[in-house]
Amino acid sequence: MEKLTLDIGGTPILHEIDLSVSPGEILGVIGESGSGKSMTALSIMRLLPEGARLGGAIRLMGNDLAACGERQMCGIRGREIGMVFQEPMTALNPVKTIGDQVAETVLVHTRTGRREAMEIARRTLERVGLPADRFPLSRYPHELSGGQRQRVVIAMAIALRPKLLIADEPTTALDVTTQAQILKLLQGLVREDGMGMILITHDLAVVAGLADRIAIMRQGEIVESGPTLDVFETMRHPYTRSLFAASVHQPLRHRPPEPERQMDPILDVRDAVRIYPPRGRTLWHRPPAVRAVDGVSLAIRPGENVGLVGESGCGKSTLSRAILALEELQGGEIRLFGKTAGPHMPNALRAGIQVVFQDPFGSFNPRWTVARLVAEPFHLMQRKPVDAAARVIEALEEVGLKAEDAHKYIHEFSGGQRQRIAIARALITRPELIVLDEAVSALDVSIRAQILDLLADLSDRLGISYLFISHDLSVVRSITDRVMVMKAGKIVETGPTDDVFNNPQHPYTRELIAATPMLSTALSARRERSSDND
Repeated sequence: MEKLTLDIGGTPILHEIDLSVSPGEILGVIGESGSGKSMTALSIMRLLPEGARLGGAIRLMGNDLAACGERQMCGIRGREIGMVFQEPMTALNPVKTIGDQVAETVLVHTRTGRREAMEIARRTLERVGLPADRFPLSRYPHELSGGQRQRVVIAMAIALRPKLLIADEPTTALDVTTQAQILKLLQGLVREDGMGMILITHDLAVVAGLADRIAIMRQGEIVESGPTLDVFETMRHPYTRSLFAASVHQPLRHRPPEPERQMDPILDVRDAVRIYPPRGRTLWHRPPAVRAVDGVSLAIRPGENVGLVGESGCGKSTLSRAILALEELQGGEIRLFGKTAGPHMPNALRAGIQVVFQDPFGSFNPRWTVARLVAEPFHLMQRKPVDAAARVIEALEEVGLKAEDAHKYIHEFSGGQRQRIAIARALITRPELIVLDEAVSALDVSIRAQILDLLADLSDRLGISYLFISHDLSVVRSITDRVMVMKAGKIVETGPTDDVFNNPQHPYTRELIAATPMLSTALSARRERSSDND
């Protein structure tokens, strides 16, 4: 790219972007939401909205893509340039098999027959770790896990061995072990095929471990670029330094004194069991039932923050739904504030526990004002408080928003502001316990640091307890007092957060910690490799 500019409807988006990627090289593009990372990728693919106007040059093997018409680009996309998107389920067709979707790339761009295209699809799926004996071509996306679906998307992108692969936040929604597998897969494909890769991410630890060179983007401009180690060691631009500081940020917490920890628990889960009926049952084959939660016990005391970590499918979300009384248990008991909880518990008991979800936009009605959204939990009370409007304003101000924001709609806010509104909604009934289900996993590092500071402050000032569910172990380590590690429906390790992270006892805990990208570890490894090469 040379002096690439982009404006949409007259609004400048990109400002003279200069980037290059060599064969076999990985370029990391880092920046916050709105910095122009994804628009740069879409400019390369020429997948821009109406009213977009490109300037400058985008050269691929000597051809200027900025000057290509749509017909030419249809021949280039998928054949010369592959793209891997953040959310695989939205990138895949739910009514087509995985074999058909990978083969489609081959059929569209070559004169290959269907049988040969399906054979190429089979080989490509095997390359990305989905062998046909375990993952037949006849499977549909909904029959796969998140990591397996992302492997299908990667297979579609590399089926014709493109010259350039663009990976736009390919691992943001994945747990740490799956993320490590996908990143290793991408790195191996670049090495094997000699293609260039642009890795777009907001995770500095990921890019420090994977990218040969990095470019830092802010407000549509490249503010700093160069070899990965050089950029992290010099950090000439203030924005680079602020991103680095946010990525290693630890919220300041005033932990409750020990005597308070001995108080009666506000949440007491005893031998909880949640069983799902078997799937794929036939007359001749009866698979066993799935024990999603298998004899789990835990307790949370006033003012205590507890983390729950584990891979996708380990039972974390099932357990949280049972705690929130959204699902019934087949065994065991859940007690909230000393009373038995369950789907039929009174609203007054429900008002004492609230939840913040991963995707705030998806949990809001876009037709409602913020005031109505935040006030929604009042229906759990016997009668709406007479000072309801004042309490909405108070909740918004508690999370760092303004009173006038109450009259706006949710689409008028950024991702971080929406999450603040979700927290305000959780605070409105003045609960004693908030369940945070991947509440910061989709946020930029600087926004994540702000939200973690906010949560720590609210816990200290209001005495709120948290059950913090996440696959991001670095976040859990920074905000919790105790942590529980869950695998296959069971708690395999529990203890004070620092003890578990510094001296993990269970092999699975050690595996999770080893798979977690750490910026300091990645930079140290890079320095060692650099000194070995000298």
